[in-house]
Amino acid sequence: MRRYRTENVRDVVILSHSGSGKTSLGEALLFNAKATTRLGKVLEGNSILDFEPEEQKRQSSIFSALHNYKWKNIGVTILDTPGDSNFSSESILGLKSSDNALFVIDAIDSIKPHSENLWNLVKKEGLAAFCFINKIDRERADFDQVLADIQEVFEIKPLILTMPIGAEDNFKGVIDVLRKKALIFEKDGSGKFSETDIPADLKDKAEEVYGRVVEDLAEVDDALMEKYLEGSELTTEELASALSAGLAGGVFLPVFAGSALLNIGVQPLMDFINNSGLSPLNGKLPELTNKQGEKKELKPSEDQMFCGYVFKTMSDPYTGTLSIIRCYSGKLTPDSSVFNSSRGVKERIGTLMLLEGKAQKPLEEIGPGDIFAIAKLKETKTGDTLLSDSVNFVLPSPEFPETIMNMAVNPKTKADVEKIMPAMHKLMDEDPVLTVYRDEQTGEFILSGLGQLHIEIAVDRLKRRFGVEVELKTPKVPYKETITGTCRVQGKHKKQTGGHGQYGDCWIKVEPQERGKGFEFVNAIVGGVIPKTYIPAVEKGVIESMQHGPLTGNPVVDIRVTLDFGSYHEVDSSEMAFKIAGSLAFKKAMEECRPILLEPIMNITVVIPEETMGDIMGDLNTRRAKIEGMNARGKYQELKAQVPLAEVLTYAPNLTSLTSGRGTYTMSFSHMEPVPYSIQEKVVAEVNAEKDGK
Repeated sequence: MRRYRTENVRDVVILSHSGSGKTSLGEALLFNAKATTRLGKVLEGNSILDFEPEEQKRQSSIFSALHNYKWKNIGVTILDTPGDSNFSSESILGLKSSDNALFVIDAIDSIKPHSENLWNLVKKEGLAAFCFINKIDRERADFDQVLADIQEVFEIKPLILTMPIGAEDNFKGVIDVLRKKALIFEKDGSGKFSETDIPADLKDKAEEVYGRVVEDLAEVDDALMEKYLEGSELTTEELASALSAGLAGGVFLPVFAGSALLNIGVQPLMDFINNSGLSPLNGKLPELTNKQGEKKELKPSEDQMFCGYVFKTMSDPYTGTLSIIRCYSGKLTPDSSVFNSSRGVKERIGTLMLLEGKAQKPLEEIGPGDIFAIAKLKETKTGDTLLSDSVNFVLPSPEFPETIMNMAVNPKTKADVEKIMPAMHKLMDEDPVLTVYRDEQTGEFILSGLGQLHIEIAVDRLKRRFGVEVELKTPKVPYKETITGTCRVQGKHKKQTGGHGQYGDCWIKVEPQERGKGFEFVNAIVGGVIPKTYIPAVEKGVIESMQHGPLTGNPVVDIRVTLDFGSYHEVDSSEMAFKIAGSLAFKKAMEECRPILLEPIMNITVVIPEETMGDIMGDLNTRRAKIEGMNARGKYQELKAQVPLAEVLTYAPNLTSLTSGRGTYTMSFSHMEPVPYSIQEKVVAEVNAEKDGK
């Protein structure tokens, strides 16, 4: 039997930038509903939702965490997501689990770029969105400024459902705008409050806000607007219906005020989630598609085919790998089986589990809207679609941000070398943005992530969970080499020993190509001066020599080699002899054709507070950046530039320092470009010094 009927289920993902108080609000929701016995606090290390050692150490959410509570016969599942852009994949996947998005906005710092990015994702996914303006009790809290920022940055009308009574130290409660009542709270975190009349000094303002809210609600429905314009009073039921419809349609953003840490103003939000939040019956459902582009519609009914989406994978020390799943349709019971349509395999289901922070409880049955976990699925990964029918339809995959930071990881011992890749693959199963690969050019293990913290956390988990210790180093820049001149040279290999000798003779013309054109080999032999069977050997000798250029030993690119003359010996010539001749000719040509270094140039987009623009531009100029343009984004500026990779290998901590953690950036490869001669000399000297040291 299911815990709740589908219409009584609410799934809520909690979103915002780091430090706004998401986890504290989640703890208050759980405590008020008596799902927990104490009000957990992040800074005291006793939060129910931040239970991983890395989170407790840093006093900040790093992984998304699930819990649930019952409030007045409605079952609510909350997903607390990390607010650091280093872990944005957790939020992106979390959007697949929920029908409702609860934004927590800091009353002091207001809306930062990461929250703006999350808002755009919520609009794209079609979730119902509402917000809690937190920290009204703190110094410099500005409720009105946040409302203005919501309108400007989110480009949506804020609908004030509760407004603060007092501010900073004098904050003591909220006004329920539609009910025209004041809720005065205890400041001990208990959540206890008394309901009274609105204070006299706030009555006029409350009436003004009430009038605006009613007008905004009337606009949702033509019949209501007509009644409103005629001067008739709208009923409580009509307002509630308009509120639900407007929320579902994204007409406005309902706003609540309070303090999560003091547990003030949270209960009105909980009532709103019950009464107006979307249930799985009226949430937006994704469509199943197959490779032929055919679509299959989902319906949130228990009598439909089971369809579940794996939005998170985590390792549990006792139960092993846990796949966390949102059910979109159908139902599932323990000891059954499902078809993983993403991988074309069947999976056996054991126990269905309800997650409550790090605790787990068995479930008898799940249905539409339920979020649950299954242990030890053999083939299933994050992002997979599970069905009860063996049909090759899958749910759409989310788009993840490109990794922007690479670090070389050096295993400390031989045993660590053997364990690193299996361990890294398990981490990548949990975090689909994290990648690790071996750079064929430099021979290094490269760990790629969304920032320094992302990579550091991965390394911490490697050690704690898998016993693999590594050292992090700045990776080598994958330089390339090319030429600026043209030359024609001979490569001749002649060696006489007992028996057959070795003879290969070729003339090649080497010239530069346009950047990005690659390698081209032209056979211009006429008259059979070199037999056709030996010509591929010359090309092979050239290609092998191109792997290690004369300046730094990096690959040579963007050249054309034309084989136009040579000679051979009836007895002593062979493919090996002509391969060596081709190699000798190419090495000689590289010395004569004025070789240069090429470096990767990256497109970089930096989003920063307006007041730090001067410092950021100055810093980028010292990094040889070419500024390409700027755009205003609310209180922030978006700056686009091209910059050499060598100059931004460790850019993340510098940006954090210059913007006090408020700046973000994304980066992608653009093209290869010649290295300035003074820097080329320095790079070549460093390579030679390293060779001498070895």
